[in-house]
Amino acid sequence: MKELVVLRHAKSNRAYFVEDIHRPLSMEGIERIKKVSHKKSDFFKKADVIISSPANRALHTTIIMMNELNIDFDQLVVDQDLYTFSSTKVIDYVYALNEQWNKVVLVGHNPAFMETINHFSDAGINHLRTAGLAKITFDGDQWSAIYKGEILMGQ
Repeated sequence: MKELVVLRHAKSNRAYFVEDIHRPLSMEGIERIKKVSHKKSDFFKKADVIISSPANRALHTTIIMMNELNIDFDQLVVDQDLYTFSSTKVIDYVYALNEQWNKVVLVGHNPAFMETINHFSDAGINHLRTAGLAKITFDGDQWSAIYKGEILMGQ
């Protein structure tokens, strides 16, 4: 069995005139990810790896969640490939995950994450809010062969 958790970064602060990748979280976003982390702690616990986009808002979301839940930072991987808004890239990324990992948390961006959730489940969502997440459980034991899984949303 494989389990994929998809977490969209928390609300960013657009008041700063910085490149997209450097945009920070807003105070609202920081408070929300703290609440979501505790409310949906079972989504994150026992993950083999937590992989984040290097964008400031995504990485900050990840670090707050891990800190709130006392998750070992040795589980964190920052991967440039997740700084994308393309679902095709994220879907291909999932199919190529290390087969030794059974539970993976990805932290990144919309619309890629919303479309990825729809690809791997029958959720049919048309919006994934900031700090929104989904857990998709697959019967298969190979990432390269997963199809549709059972979804549990966490808004």
